[in-house]
Amino acid sequence: MKKIQMVDLKSQYDRIKDNVNASIQEVLDTTTYINGPQVQSFQKNLEEYLGAKHVIPCANGTDALQIAMMGLGLQPGDEVITADFTFAATVEVIALLQLTPVLVDVDADTFNISIDAIKKAITPKTKAIVPVHLFGQAANMEAVMALAKEHNLYVIEDNAQAIGASYKFADGSKKKAGVIGHVASTSFFPSKNLGCYGDGGAIFTNDDDLAHALRGIVNHGMYVRYHHDVVGVNSRLDSIQATILNAKLPLLDGYNDARQTAAEKYSAAFANHAHIITPTVKGDRDSHVFHQYTLRIINANRDALMQHLLDKGIPCAIYYPIALHSQKAYASARYNEADFPVTNQLVKEVISLPMHTELDDEQIKFITDSVLEFLK
Repeated sequence: MKKIQMVDLKSQYDRIKDNVNASIQEVLDTTTYINGPQVQSFQKNLEEYLGAKHVIPCANGTDALQIAMMGLGLQPGDEVITADFTFAATVEVIALLQLTPVLVDVDADTFNISIDAIKKAITPKTKAIVPVHLFGQAANMEAVMALAKEHNLYVIEDNAQAIGASYKFADGSKKKAGVIGHVASTSFFPSKNLGCYGDGGAIFTNDDDLAHALRGIVNHGMYVRYHHDVVGVNSRLDSIQATILNAKLPLLDGYNDARQTAAEKYSAAFANHAHIITPTVKGDRDSHVFHQYTLRIINANRDALMQHLLDKGIPCAIYYPIALHSQKAYASARYNEADFPVTNQLVKEVISLPMHTELDDEQIKFITDSVLEFLK
């Protein structure tokens, strides 16, 4: 059996290396390293794939979130509601801009932001909601958008883990995650479903005026060279990363399908187990693209299971072991532990198994057998 990887980027690269290498060589030959034609090409291709009017590439996913908030003109002290159970980048940029992060609980079945918790957290100072499409599953965007409309709030989608996922509305229509809110961010970190070979990110919007503002912010506030019209940052997707993403974008749906198939095999093996809660897929299959395959281990020793898997050469991880409201950087007297029952439970229960495009049946069986062996 081939060695199991948490994310097998080498095997994925081997399947596309000729195309990728030729694309990189073209950039090297033309020396258009920054804002080369590859960046514009990727931007247009991603716009077409997502059904987004505007894609603004940038240096990484964290920058994408920060720039999105800067483009909306949020001011220090404005409250921004987001999920307590996610990676720190989401709350990090809120704090960096001197906005007030308001962390709320998540739903136990999807791990995504709780609509009821958002409702309770809205105050006159609230200006935006940041739903995170965690682990690859689209959040309840119809309900989020309804709340935003009712309270005149911005919606900033954190789409770093769910590129290619679709959200199905009550009327049966679908949109890609990332093109439902007022603006969205994504990451092209190498392990993402659409990953480059370094750092990279992008912002999506269908708002022409906002897109114009964002394009200035990513490039030192310039629309004309040496004319700085707004306060900006230096955050550009370089041409080598763009050309890699261009090579992988046509394969994204296939990559996501491979992840979904692997997830279905995992879940079938664990079905109806007394100590395992498998991931819930809300809506159609394409609503969840399984950036991570995350189990909940109940009435059993999650940490001992993790060590058991590691001892057998099976990589695994805990995303996330500490709730954001409990992190030293973001702790606040405003928070009451009673408001986070789900998050506080999840941090004790979750474990993520290997998930990538190259998982084969032999590996999946070994992984699932090993989990079941421990939990027998």
